[in-house]
Amino acid sequence: MDRLRVGVIFGGRSGEHEVSLVSARSVMGAMDPEKYEIVPIGITKEGRWIASGDPMEALVAGDESLSRPAVLLGDPAHRGLMRLEEGGGRAVLSLLAELDVVFPVLHGPYGEDGTVQGLLDLAGIPYVGAGVTGSALAMDKAIFKDVMRARGLPVVGYLLVMRKEWEANPEGVMDRVEGALGYPVFTKPANLGSSVGVSKCHGREGLAQGLAEAARYDRKLLVEAAVPRAREIEVSVLGNDDPIASVPGEIIPSREFYSYAAKYLDEGEEASRLLIPAPLPPETAERVRDLAVRAYTAIDCAGMARADFLLSGETGALYVNELNTIPGFTPISMYPKLWEATGIPYPELIDRLIELALERHADRARNETSYRPEEG
Repeated sequence: MDRLRVGVIFGGRSGEHEVSLVSARSVMGAMDPEKYEIVPIGITKEGRWIASGDPMEALVAGDESLSRPAVLLGDPAHRGLMRLEEGGGRAVLSLLAELDVVFPVLHGPYGEDGTVQGLLDLAGIPYVGAGVTGSALAMDKAIFKDVMRARGLPVVGYLLVMRKEWEANPEGVMDRVEGALGYPVFTKPANLGSSVGVSKCHGREGLAQGLAEAARYDRKLLVEAAVPRAREIEVSVLGNDDPIASVPGEIIPSREFYSYAAKYLDEGEEASRLLIPAPLPPETAERVRDLAVRAYTAIDCAGMARADFLLSGETGALYVNELNTIPGFTPISMYPKLWEATGIPYPELIDRLIELALERHADRARNETSYRPEEG
């Protein structure tokens, strides 16, 4: 049987660039070489696509000479990666590799937000994960919460602040936050993940610092009410039109909240702990799994996502927090660990994700692209 040629895309123009590299290494390491021919595709922090040679090492070392420039054309007639040769004032494209399917391992903007997914749709290439709609809705945390609230799913109190508004009238913005939410609150960029730019604010001075930090990364700033004695519960979701949910897990953060440092920097006894399965009453665990699937289908997600929840240790109230359409695949990441605990080992999970990508692409191919009105 011929091997599938899988393009694994990593890096990207995002504050989560480095996390993407770790996830991509893990994904490629779990792929069965007898089933898949891996085509590594790197995207630099400046947005340049590179392939052939060693794009992973090129991104880690910051040395593009270790790889070659490449482009992906939005043209189904050239369903593959093109090598870009420059010289003599001209740029020439030649086929580098035809691709059967793409596995985007891109976290954050310009990768997890529907942009790369749209390019792959134009090129007619199957890909792992959500399409343009689901990716975009999940990436924008403010719009995601709007959709959850409209669907009747529980979310914490929140306010959206535009960067221009914050810069023009900081005192007025803080007055509005204090009046609507009080303290403590969390501030975060609306379109980023891995807790980049997230702050917990206990007073007005901290709120000013938190909004300024979030404004470094996005024009949309989200302020959320803190949940009393919050427990962080996560569920992995897998599937297209009939998704299934894993057993829930719980994160015991090494710091006041699950910050970037708590996720990726703290090690040994100081590292955050993952409890799998989460110590929850059966009825709570089942409700979390049900809400995860409902949130997933509400934004037309596909392939995979990790659903994050906040559970109040005081009231028992449960809130949908976020949906990550390209969850972390690092050695410590919850998404694959939860499926392992549910009975799907990592290599089998990779196989299933690629199968789902091909199934979804085949289903989309059934759609007619021309219309001929019936003659009466």
